[in-house]
Amino acid sequence: MSDLDAYRAKARAWLESMAPKYGRAARRGMTEEQELALGREFQAIKYEAGYAGINWPVEIGGQGLTHLHKVAYDTEEMRFGMPTVFFGISLGMPVPILIRYGMGENKEHFAWVKERVIKALRGEEIWCQLFSEPAGGSDLAGLRTRAEPEGNGWKMNGQKVWTSWAHYSDYGVIVVRTDPTVEKHKGLTYFWVDMRAKGVDVRPIKLAGGDSHVNEVFFDDVRLEDSQRMSPVGGGFGVALTTLMIERYIATDSGGFGPHLDVFVDLMKGLEINGQPALKDGRVRQQIARNHAMRAGLDSITARAFAMMQAGMEPGPEGSLQKLVAVRSRQKLSELALDLRGNLAFDFDPHAHVKEDWGTSWLNAPTGRIAGGSDEVLLNTIAERVLGLPQDHRPDKGVPFNQIPA
Repeated sequence: MSDLDAYRAKARAWLESMAPKYGRAARRGMTEEQELALGREFQAIKYEAGYAGINWPVEIGGQGLTHLHKVAYDTEEMRFGMPTVFFGISLGMPVPILIRYGMGENKEHFAWVKERVIKALRGEEIWCQLFSEPAGGSDLAGLRTRAEPEGNGWKMNGQKVWTSWAHYSDYGVIVVRTDPTVEKHKGLTYFWVDMRAKGVDVRPIKLAGGDSHVNEVFFDDVRLEDSQRMSPVGGGFGVALTTLMIERYIATDSGGFGPHLDVFVDLMKGLEINGQPALKDGRVRQQIARNHAMRAGLDSITARAFAMMQAGMEPGPEGSLQKLVAVRSRQKLSELALDLRGNLAFDFDPHAHVKEDWGTSWLNAPTGRIAGGSDEVLLNTIAERVLGLPQDHRPDKGVPFNQIPA
């Protein structure tokens, strides 16, 4: 048995010991607040057991292991449905970006960052990612939230939207416009923001599936110290792209965060089509085969990306393909499952888990197709950065942002 296999087996045994209290089945019927409290408790135990910050440096609270160890653990944890959804974005994107760009040379600042990292790993603090805006659509460079110099810091005004878990967040990372007189990609700056600061107003949005984990966030003369700046002035777009590259891999799996293919097969075992078992229908078997092949291909892309990171390389734009295909496939398979259930599909359970219930999966799939980049943005990335095709015509290219018609 290799070291990695032994690590995986040890992690699985630990998770099995935790599942009776923290697993998906143990939390049925709980409110979101109850799940969050249990999630914080589990996250602290997870940290003490050495399974939080697995591939982060030891000097800032991590375990100092490899990306492959993290993938091995995450694969096992996903099977148990532990209450970690509240911390997925926090630990997946904002905190790694804080580690990479927020350290600075000041020892006191390093100590502050380390404290934030450890508290995030223990579930004591949550970070959110403030990118999308109402007027920006999927164009990150088209955002209008602005920060203007004020004394030795900045004054921020504007609005963000679709910010996951902002209502529970203590801090967030944000990209804002600091210079409207240059073209749109060049006038952006990246900061971290205290979500409890004066002038920050978080308002939850109720989604079609019934939950309200996303929010709109308003900023009214919010004070930012220059020490909160994580990019050069005007250099925020590059840091934002790094964040999104991480998100392409962190925020998806080959099933698009919908039910596992085995759940579809189990459903088919109990259904008939024209008086015959559904599993004997060639069209059903074809869909199962196509989904299996697609998911295997996406798993290979992800494995390759993590192998690149293991070798010290940056993950490439292939993550856009992973995210695009996985969520589209989940939506189509969920729709097929509902169609084949007939009238039974109308029996919707608003408390069902998205990985176990086809109705919940189908209803929430459009959110997944927007979050982390819409289909159109991903298709452009694949065309230009994977296939090497020429760029779309962009009439705002080279035009100062304040001269673009709004």
